[in-house]
Amino acid sequence: MKANIRQISEITGYSPATISNALNHRKGVNQKTAERIFQVAKEIGYISENKILKIKLVIYKRNGLIIDDSPFFSVLLGGVEAECRASGYEMVMCNINRDDPGYREQARAILGDASSAVILLGTEILDDEFPLFMNASCPMVLLDCWSSNFPTNAVLINNADSAANAVQYLIKKGHTEIGYLRGRFRIKAFSSRYSGFGRALAEAHIPINNQYVFTVSTTMDGACQDMREYLEKKPKMPTAFFADDDMIALGCMKAFREYGYRVPEDISVIGFDDLPFCEISSPRLTTIKVYKYEMGQLAVKRLIDLIKNGSSINVKTQICTQFVERDSVADIRSDLK
Repeated sequence: MKANIRQISEITGYSPATISNALNHRKGVNQKTAERIFQVAKEIGYISENKILKIKLVIYKRNGLIIDDSPFFSVLLGGVEAECRASGYEMVMCNINRDDPGYREQARAILGDASSAVILLGTEILDDEFPLFMNASCPMVLLDCWSSNFPTNAVLINNADSAANAVQYLIKKGHTEIGYLRGRFRIKAFSSRYSGFGRALAEAHIPINNQYVFTVSTTMDGACQDMREYLEKKPKMPTAFFADDDMIALGCMKAFREYGYRVPEDISVIGFDDLPFCEISSPRLTTIKVYKYEMGQLAVKRLIDLIKNGSSINVKTQICTQFVERDSVADIRSDLK
């Protein structure tokens, strides 16, 4: 008879619920109990030292300001789930919250479980936190993040080139006074986008004007409120903005309208992500389409390759994007004649 949780319960005396929580590294199970459960599970063949039984999607939250507020991630995670199911792997979702007591121990336990493989959604991981995740005992692929200090397998957006292409589009439309709507929470993706923003301006011999860099919250409502506070001071405004993402762009556009600025006639705006809101906003937002669902699928495919074949070579896969031209950018070339 195939080993099951009931057998583990009979041997250890722990309830099936406790055993399930321990095997999935959920909170509420002390270390000695978990060790006993894993020992028995291995002894009776429920888990194997050498066989990967499931894929754990580990969602890291530093503060949730990016992950919790955007529909981007539900689509991304949908791609992970669909590919796991199609490939015959059970998917288990785990959350690691930096504000929780014992989050480091939780991370080490998950990454030390040789019976599972891990996709780590690291959108909110910053450089100082990468070391915690770089000594996994199991196969692991980073999703939506990367650190140049720790070569590892990763699937992420081609952020810098995508942002550069967007700014080049603004320049082709005649814009030379170009601002940056900067997310206050500086995730690594935003930093890469700023690099692309600066590169495009430099190539066109246009200096970055710090007067046109507006730092705002990363939620739509927060970005709107922060932009209202800027506009109260009647700052000098550029003719166009590139925003770190759509949530910021849409929030700031609302504030622009409230203070009498027309988009795109007075201010052009480009976002990043191509969220569903972009198609129904007024005006419809020009943005950068990210293949979110496919990113999730590719992360699972890379992980399964590592499970089956192993590799001493780490691969960084950058997903190209698509520029989506809508209505929020004005062509001002004729105005310059």
